[in-house]
Amino acid sequence: MPGRNIPLVNEEIYHVFNRSISFQPTFFDKRDYHRLLNTVLYYQNQKPTVKLSRFLILSKEQRNNILEKNKKEANFLVEIICFCFMPNHLHFLLKQIVDGGIAKFMSNITNSYTRYLNTKRKRKGPIFQGKFEAVRIESNEQLLHVSRYIHLNPLTSFVIKDVNQLEDYGYSSFSEYIGKIQEGFCQKEIVLGQFKNINDYKKYIFDQVDYQRNLERIKHLVLESEEDLV
Repeated sequence: MPGRNIPLVNEEIYHVFNRSISFQPTFFDKRDYHRLLNTVLYYQNQKPTVKLSRFLILSKEQRNNILEKNKKEANFLVEIICFCFMPNHLHFLLKQIVDGGIAKFMSNITNSYTRYLNTKRKRKGPIFQGKFEAVRIESNEQLLHVSRYIHLNPLTSFVIKDVNQLEDYGYSSFSEYIGKIQEGFCQKEIVLGQFKNINDYKKYIFDQVDYQRNLERIKHLVLESEEDLV
């Protein structure tokens, strides 16, 4: 794997994202999305008790006991601030807790999910690009902007058509941020603590829908132009 352009430093926050190879679909149904959600939650821990495949066949009580133990020990690779899973890519805002935490976390979740999907669909080979991208968050303004960008992604990429559907998009942390999911796993306070209430954060998100959609259109035009030149 080629060397990364920037170092990943403990206690720093990064916008981390990865795409599928050749923009192929990475999710085919709700079960696939939920599998990755479980994978993320489980492999946030530095030393999982058992492999995820084994964990998922345990009783609900056994699973809850393991997760509660992990939560109390807080032996995490990263803190997850927000996330969004899209049909062929995924986004995170991550704070690295231990040396190599982000790299190990991303490796664990993509490798585990790839094994799951390859088995399910009787395929071979990688799903995600080998090298994830990471951009260090250098200011509070950037932190808020990236959280908004991530949470608007399903709408601005036209995965969903209406702004009212965004609150019910089940594969991002937005529903957790606005209180629709009570038992989430994101460290939301670093973002939400800068707003008077949840409605103020929602307004901050929705006020930029048209602008971000225009940026998305421009990006697609640039990509299509570049591909035409290849």
